[in-house]
Amino acid sequence: MNPIIQSVTNEIIERSHTTRSAYLKHVDTYTKKKPQRVGMGCANLAHGFAACDAEDKADLTADSKPNIAIVTSYNDMLSAHQPYKDYPDLIKAAIHEAGGVAQVACGVPAMCDGITQGQAGMELSLFSRDLIAMTTAIGMSHNMFDGGLYLGVCDKIVPGLLIGALSFGHLPAIFVPAGPMPSGISNKEKAQARQRYALGEIGREELLAAEAASYHSAGTCTFYGTANTNQMMMEMLGLHLPCSSFVNPNTPLRDELTKEAARQILKFTDLGNDYRPLAYVVDEKAIVNAVIGLLATGGSTNHTMHLVAIARAAGINLNWDDFDRLSKVIPLLAKVYPNGSADVNHFHAAGGMGVIISQLLNNGLMHEDTIAVANRRGMASYCQEPKLRDDKLVWEAAPAEPLDLSVISTVSKPFAESGGLHVMKGNLGRGVSKLSALDPEHLIVEAPAVVFDDQEDFLAAFRRGELEKDFVAVIRFQGPRANGMPELHKLTPPMGVLQDKGFKVALVTDGRMSGASGKVPSVIHLCPECEVGGPLAKVHNGDIISLNLQTGDINVLMNDEEFNARVPAPNTAHNHHMGMGREMFGHFRLGASSAETGASNLFIVD
Repeated sequence: MNPIIQSVTNEIIERSHTTRSAYLKHVDTYTKKKPQRVGMGCANLAHGFAACDAEDKADLTADSKPNIAIVTSYNDMLSAHQPYKDYPDLIKAAIHEAGGVAQVACGVPAMCDGITQGQAGMELSLFSRDLIAMTTAIGMSHNMFDGGLYLGVCDKIVPGLLIGALSFGHLPAIFVPAGPMPSGISNKEKAQARQRYALGEIGREELLAAEAASYHSAGTCTFYGTANTNQMMMEMLGLHLPCSSFVNPNTPLRDELTKEAARQILKFTDLGNDYRPLAYVVDEKAIVNAVIGLLATGGSTNHTMHLVAIARAAGINLNWDDFDRLSKVIPLLAKVYPNGSADVNHFHAAGGMGVIISQLLNNGLMHEDTIAVANRRGMASYCQEPKLRDDKLVWEAAPAEPLDLSVISTVSKPFAESGGLHVMKGNLGRGVSKLSALDPEHLIVEAPAVVFDDQEDFLAAFRRGELEKDFVAVIRFQGPRANGMPELHKLTPPMGVLQDKGFKVALVTDGRMSGASGKVPSVIHLCPECEVGGPLAKVHNGDIISLNLQTGDINVLMNDEEFNARVPAPNTAHNHHMGMGREMFGHFRLGASSAETGASNLFIVD
């Protein structure tokens, strides 16, 4: 094992000792070695199976068969979640045949950042994660279940499901993906269409045609944003079946994997001899593996918040310094858009997660000895991939070497020697930056600040031609407490246009960017956020800002005494607290923690 990885892991274990021990002690009190429903009152149980058929009622009345919860994020508007429509029937049939019962415990909300990007609804996006966690807990609180199958794909849905499931950590859990849509037009063509629209070279009709040719069928969007980073993360945590993340929906293999997940969960309940409760699957080593996967694949910056929140739900104290130290020793092994031209289908065809995990394990760059949900415990099982042979699901060795070196590299010849994320520090606070999609000439920017309190004001200035110059865009009051921390991906096309014209441009914000962003240098998630008096609120137009993504430095170039004497500016943004449901999320904004501590308002560990 790489000594830095081992050191970081040991430090996480040590600093988490009190909270992790308390969490596991609490979880262990719910282990029964018999169905959870045993001991319920007759009226309670009768309510719980009233809608079941006679056979399931008989099974649930007895005390020998496990009952598995299905928690689904199905809706038929979101392409990534539409395939889940038929999953409950597939799962119920497979579990019934294998000797159990399954019920849909609840549905959770699932919103799409791609639809709400730049709109008022985006200000509910981050908070939907915690709402999904709470909804999951409500569904599981009926105490009818001995395990859970969690159906989710996209940005906040998977982290929310996992946080909620961890509050029922005494139960085994398997996450069931839906897979990416087949490839449409290239992501490069799509990005070019967006930039041409920003320049006024094409109209809305041409832009919509390009977007529709990219987002064209059921399944996850094919770029490597937060949704597909979620799928990678579930494999690195050992919560998916091996190499199952990127199998396309509505295919025979996808259906067999769904049925196999259903059969698999029955093996891990506390009624059998291979009890694998979620609380013990998601341990410190698994969390470190998830961070390693994020760095090795150049994944979404949103997971610098989500992984922290997930870890805390398991009593584990993960912090940004852990990300930073690991980034120094984890090489970049994947080039998937926005970090390259390939999409996730190309990534999967080039060997996908099996190759990534093989490369990491064989070079001492991740922990093998976790529990996971494959047939054999440990991450070595994730060097296998599923195949259909004579209509039967079998597991075969995944390629040990990449099948396309332009998409996946080896540890010996990586795309970059260090991972794709840096923690940024300086007199403007602490934030994060994604390097994996940047050209080397954009890693250092020093330019005057142009300050905005609303992304719409920036876009208006761009349309007026006021930004044809070198600058650092400072977008303030975009943190969790200010307006729910919406993604600012709408700024990427105009800033990309200016960068392509040869201007030195960068973005500095206490907000966040889309997992699809990366072309323009940025420092995001700055803490403390402006709403609580963070130093970014002291920046004036014309102040010189220096960001060096190689060294991790972010500063306003000014005498410390002068800068510290400034009074933080008030929030002058338009009203972001009313309309489109935002008025109902005031308590989420008021209670939100910082981005560095997960941007959560859940008090997960006492």
